[in-house]
Amino acid sequence: QVQLVESGGGLVQAGGSLRLSCATSGRTFSNYNMGWFRQAPGKEREFVAAIRRIGGSTDYVDSVKGRFTISTDNAKSTMYLQMNSLKPEDTAVYYCAAGSYYGIVRSAYDYWGQGTQVTVSS
Repeated sequence: QVQLVESGGGLVQAGGSLRLSCATSGRTFSNYNMGWFRQAPGKEREFVAAIRRIGGSTDYVDSVKGRFTISTDNAKSTMYLQMNSLKPEDTAVYYCAAGSYYGIVRSAYDYWGQGTQVTVSS
């Protein structure tokens, strides 16, 4: 089992920045591929970013490319999502996820955090 806890969400004005953290515990952090998803009110949970456990390559949804950066710190068993130039349409609950397989779909991930709210005001 892997436990994931997100933090760092909040209220920010458009154009601002936030850094989300996903602290993990349980099994070895470096054994897992990691991802961020988000869910806005009334919408499906969507992929945001992912990072491979081997090699560290990354993928992003088109709407956040150039603005968001996913990273990991294996020594701290923590994943981050640096979000810059935030827009009102980025408002959502953000979830971190861990899985044995890599992917941009929800089914690739086995473990989920409880989510952290990000609200971007215009």
